[in-house]
Amino acid sequence: MEPTEAYQRRDEVQFVDVREPDEWVAGHIDIAVHIPMGELGQRQAELADDRTIVAVCRSGNRSGQVVGALRGAGYDAENLDGGMQAWSRADLPFVAEHGGPPTVA
Repeated sequence: MEPTEAYQRRDEVQFVDVREPDEWVAGHIDIAVHIPMGELGQRQAELADDRTIVAVCRSGNRSGQVVGALRGAGYDAENLDGGMQAWSRADLPFVAEHGGPPTVA
């Protein structure tokens, strides 16, 4: 899913950021749920089963792998094309945990 479409549909989807904690702290979509890729199995209860999950990483590679696994488990899942790099290039809003300007780490 292209970043602009994902942003327009933000009230209908669940953003799941699968990046590592340091990447999350640097900058993330404010309404995303942070579940690092390695924790998805044990945190599956946090995933929406009533709407599309949009998986997010830095460039779209890790989240693409996650989407394959989620679809295999029966979830409606899409990859955020280009990840947070594309989100930032599209000048869409995101936040940092440290209170300063967000960056894509």
